[in-house]
Amino acid sequence: MALFTDFRKFATRGDLTNMAIGFSVGAAFATFAKSLVDDILMPPVALVTGRVKFDDKFVLLEAGDPAGPYQTLEAARAAGAITWNYGAFLTTFIALALTALAMFLVLRGVKAAEERLDEALDDDSPKDTEPADKKCPHCRTTIAYRATRCPQCTSRLEPVPGTEKIAASVAAS
Repeated sequence: MALFTDFRKFATRGDLTNMAIGFSVGAAFATFAKSLVDDILMPPVALVTGRVKFDDKFVLLEAGDPAGPYQTLEAARAAGAITWNYGAFLTTFIALALTALAMFLVLRGVKAAEERLDEALDDDSPKDTEPADKKCPHCRTTIAYRATRCPQCTSRLEPVPGTEKIAASVAAS
């Protein structure tokens, strides 16, 4: 019973839901990045290198039956040849680099927005008199001083004076 209760608590935490959403968005974005690489970036590279399909660039390590030469990677695999597929690897690497770059830019934008929001919140009240944290009156968990909802027990808390307009906009959404 304790295992089931612990699993239920774990599965219903907000962090797990956010992580699942992140994985879903990441998978969709990876599909987009693969299409960008395969359909937009690699055709000009194939044109420059004189190849119809860049993924077909490979080095034959051991011939199969029948022996080569093999025009495509698919033909080499069908013959049972052992190949070093550097074209497919390079395509995958470019997709990874583009995905990482895009995620970096998204996270950088989110961080900049959070910093602007924090600066706007800090301008509303004096920093010298404000404590860093407080205790939730319901579960006694230590939480951020400006929190309007406890992350542990999800109880609504009284807003900090000077942040009523922010709390009202959060409650409305």
